[in-house]
Amino acid sequence: MPDLRRALLQLPQKEKDQLLIRLVAQDAVLTEQLAYRLLEGSDALENRRATLRAQVDDPVRGFHQTPNDLLVILRQLQARLTYHAKITDDTFGEAELSWRLLANVFRHQGPTVARLHGPTQPLLQHLARRAHDALKITYKLHEDYHLELAPAATEVLGALWQSG
Repeated sequence: MPDLRRALLQLPQKEKDQLLIRLVAQDAVLTEQLAYRLLEGSDALENRRATLRAQVDDPVRGFHQTPNDLLVILRQLQARLTYHAKITDDTFGEAELSWRLLANVFRHQGPTVARLHGPTQPLLQHLARRAHDALKITYKLHEDYHLELAPAATEVLGALWQSG
């Protein structure tokens, strides 16, 4: 491997540029990371967070046919939050939006999460796992962020404790 690195570094600049462009084009995540860092403006992070906030606030409201329908939506939203963090390295945003998502579920889906029985078990297990993951993410952040996230975390953990 060191020999390959040396050989690559000795290539003419034009060839290196062409290889780099081809390699980047093959990796969608890397392409989006580079577009975020190099092309989007200084407001990009807050714009992305605002978009995700709107997505997190909307779908958990209203009636869902089954707890499984809600679970599918939650998994999709959590995947978007994780992808956002992967692209932007926005750990605080991931934690904040995760707590917000969980709080919205307990606020708007009270009857669904109130008791544990067959259909709600996977949903409640998912909520408990996600709360645990949000706690782990939060603990990795600087202590100043803990104060900012504490009200949402306290609300979610209290609601989780009172749920089924």
